[in-house]
Amino acid sequence: MLTTYAVIAAALGYLFGSVPFGLLLTRAAGLGDVRSIGSGNIGTTNVLRTGRKGLAAATLLLDAGKGVVAALVFDRWGVEYAIIAGIAAVIGHCFPVWLRFRGGKGVATGLGVLIGLAWPVGLAACAAWLAVAFALRYSSLAALVAFALAPVAALILAGAERTPIALAALLIAAIVFVRHRDNIRRLLRGEETKIGGRSGQRRGEK
Repeated sequence: MLTTYAVIAAALGYLFGSVPFGLLLTRAAGLGDVRSIGSGNIGTTNVLRTGRKGLAAATLLLDAGKGVVAALVFDRWGVEYAIIAGIAAVIGHCFPVWLRFRGGKGVATGLGVLIGLAWPVGLAACAAWLAVAFALRYSSLAALVAFALAPVAALILAGAERTPIALAALLIAAIVFVRHRDNIRRLLRGEETKIGGRSGQRRGEK
């Protein structure tokens, strides 16, 4: 029975996460394929490069909402199923089957999962993201710091379920770090684009 429920949680969590809101919203707005600009992914930061802040905000909320929903729906079965569904949602966002497994970087959806699992942990991670983003203007660095701190925040703030939630936060952080490997290289070289920086060119252009 545990295996059956786990498979259901993983499958539905993946489907929740794989809805490409960034792509759907930009196409509906007549902006074409958001994957053809900037970093080429479907997340909030790349949608922001279209110049449409409202669309970027909507993408952020909807992508985070996927993670919240996945975690909360299956929390009724137990925290272990919420964790399975939440991690699957992040994987779905990063590797959606509909887009040949080429999706976003998991930041908004990962933060949503943390909020759904333990809202103090999610809010702490969001606060860390905002602090770094406002101070240094690097979205990628803000994400890396937020998810690096999330497992520690879980051990402090997640109460009785702190150990499994900290492990979930650690796994989500690993996914986010892997998805940001190119950003990490650019940060180390001092070549990463800042929030609001000029990076709206077609993909591959300098």
